[in-house]
Amino acid sequence: MSGYRKLSRTADQRKALLRNQVTALLYNGKIVTTEAKAKEVRKIAEGLIALAVKERDNTEIATVTVKVPQKDKDGKRVKNVVNGKKVTVYDEVTREVKKDQPSRLHARRQMLKVLVPVTEVPKDNAGKKRSTKKVDMPAKLFDELAPKYANRNGGYTRIVKLGPRRGDGAMMVVLELV
Repeated sequence: MSGYRKLSRTADQRKALLRNQVTALLYNGKIVTTEAKAKEVRKIAEGLIALAVKERDNTEIATVTVKVPQKDKDGKRVKNVVNGKKVTVYDEVTREVKKDQPSRLHARRQMLKVLVPVTEVPKDNAGKKRSTKKVDMPAKLFDELAPKYANRNGGYTRIVKLGPRRGDGAMMVVLELV
């Protein structure tokens, strides 16, 4: 007996399906799917959330010195002429940056093995490529979901049955984050 459902798919198709559904669940908070798929997605999603909860505070603050170009009142870069060439003038600024410790970095990479890249498109600019932005899903797990579930020992998802699908009678369910 195998440790997982095969879902009538080849290994690569099944892996792609589960990765897409786990990402959709964590990004949107709920998905509608069949019961068998939901039970498989639940296993993976709960593991990722548990990993995020475990590693949520493993960061250190590092002080970094960076060069930032000077800008004039119009927002354009200030340039000086040096040896006949225009050169941008830079200021040195110190900033504090959150840096992952090795265990959290490993957790982030484990998450990236499962999650697919998500591109967010604002509703007012639907269909336009200019204003899209990539969503950092591991950061969303660490920053939004992990604090929400910090005091909970498992059971991060809920399955609610909707009834059979019209076409083939498969049991449809809503899989949602609690």
